Amino acid sequence: MNILSFADTRFPIERANGVQTMHTCHALAARGHALTLLVRPDTTVPARDPFAFYGLPPCAHLTIEPITTSGAAPLRRAQMLWTGVRRALSGSVDVVFTRDLGLASLLARLPASRRPALVYESHGIAPIVAEEMPRLLGKPDQAPSSSKVRRLDRRESLVWRTADAYVTITQALATDLAARYGHRDAVFVVPDGAVASPVSTRDWVPGPLCVGYAGHLYPWKGIDIFLHALAQTPDVRGVIVGGHPGEADLGRIQRLLQNLHLTERVTMTGLLAPHAVAHALDEADVLVLPNTHSAISDRYTSPLKLFEYLTRGKAIVASDLPSLREVLTHEHTALLVPAGDADALAAALGRLQADPQLRHRLGAAARALAPDFTWERRAERLELALTAAVRA
Repeated sequence: MNILSFADTRFPIERANGVQTMHTCHALAARGHALTLLVRPDTTVPARDPFAFYGLPPCAHLTIEPITTSGAAPLRRAQMLWTGVRRALSGSVDVVFTRDLGLASLLARLPASRRPALVYESHGIAPIVAEEMPRLLGKPDQAPSSSKVRRLDRRESLVWRTADAYVTITQALATDLAARYGHRDAVFVVPDGAVASPVSTRDWVPGPLCVGYAGHLYPWKGIDIFLHALAQTPDVRGVIVGGHPGEADLGRIQRLLQNLHLTERVTMTGLLAPHAVAHALDEADVLVLPNTHSAISDRYTSPLKLFEYLTRGKAIVASDLPSLREVLTHEHTALLVPAGDADALAAALGRLQADPQLRHRLGAAARALAPDFTWERRAERLELALTAAVRA
């Protein structure tokens, strides 16, 4: 199958969307599909090799093609979209697979007979995400206009009705889309994944329990809740894997560490290459996923850190949210606590600190889930959607 994928972002990029895009495309190409990924050029000089950056071997079936654009941001966006449409209609593409709503909506306007099959991967209902993100990022002055929200809603509806197959990362998102835009066939729920890897062989070292967190430091990710919980558990230390030097959130967390008198108990690794995250997490005995309430966290998230955590064989404490309950089960594969409740998170950490057998049992059960959430398994699931779209 000849697949055209499209990601309007500089590449490689340090964020989760880059990791997800690269590993998904690589896994599909490893299954024998000829896949071309259109991206923006890397802004680092010299440009980095995406395969090396993401810790992946070269794959003959995967071509990563940077598209050079110029001018102001709207013009560069238009040039990227035009390139995506032109390449899609070149006659050499069997299916377009993208999470870019703009490109998907342009192709959806064409008769099916004039374009290749279209598979759209949704990570959230666009008008809802657009309204929520400024608040979640602490930038309420950047709230979208009502006309933009309506425009996104029309695009979302068009692609939902027209795409030959539709992929969502959670069942909750698929349910919400159907409730908002009506029933459709060929909807595939395909969660994210992680690199299959051996369980940590780090020897147990007597001393304080170490609790780890991996990812960005945005407030809605719950990192502040995690630190307030650590402040209530004086015999527990922490490790934070992440912290982008160019973002204000790093300074906010560093100040919070000082205010809570945690600087001696919490280690921050700073930004690591994606393939180095798993090794850094091996320092921890327990891993946390403390997302706070929002439509994104509650129903639309399939966090890469969750699947990375599963591979490590460590006990997990996570917020009790519908999206996370699609993977985790309270008292079996994790301890689930009310979202945004630092006291409850602290109590769960205290319980795990006092009960090594519980830590071992939860970690082993979480590890048993990992084989079903690899990038290879994700590619198998996506292949069903791609095949259905081509045959539609």
